[in-house]
Amino acid sequence: MPIQKLKTFLDASNVKYTVIQHSRACTAQEIAEQAHIPGKELAKTVMVMIAGEAAMAVIPASHLVDFDCLSDVAGAPVDLADEGDFVELFPNCDVGAMPPFGNLYDMAVYVSESLAEDETIAFSAGLHSEVLRLHYADFERLVNPIRGRFSYRFP
Repeated sequence: MPIQKLKTFLDASNVKYTVIQHSRACTAQEIAEQAHIPGKELAKTVMVMIAGEAAMAVIPASHLVDFDCLSDVAGAPVDLADEGDFVELFPNCDVGAMPPFGNLYDMAVYVSESLAEDETIAFSAGLHSEVLRLHYADFERLVNPIRGRFSYRFP
């Protein structure tokens, strides 16, 4: 079960979380609808390449990555990762459902500061049919992401 690695980590860290089961959905907006979570409150993980290294850009489901701004935050050129760049890093996850816990996969995590405005964060946790929700403060404490302004709401 893909979520088990994350659950084990959260349990060992004494973090309270909720798992929300929903019908299979692949886009962040579909997942938000299925899980009954506003798109601005559901985080999606966008895989990027920063100076040749895979990294995670975590943004609200209703946003897109501004690559120029993310490059400024990262201090290096940023490109959207191809599936082949990262699929092997997440062998137990559905493609596109990687949890935003790059620390469990030895990679940097960049989080849009707009996600820090909410008390909780929700995200796909390895499957296209499960969402995990926890306090944003716990996410930030455990992941230690680099916070910045690099996303914008799409129409």
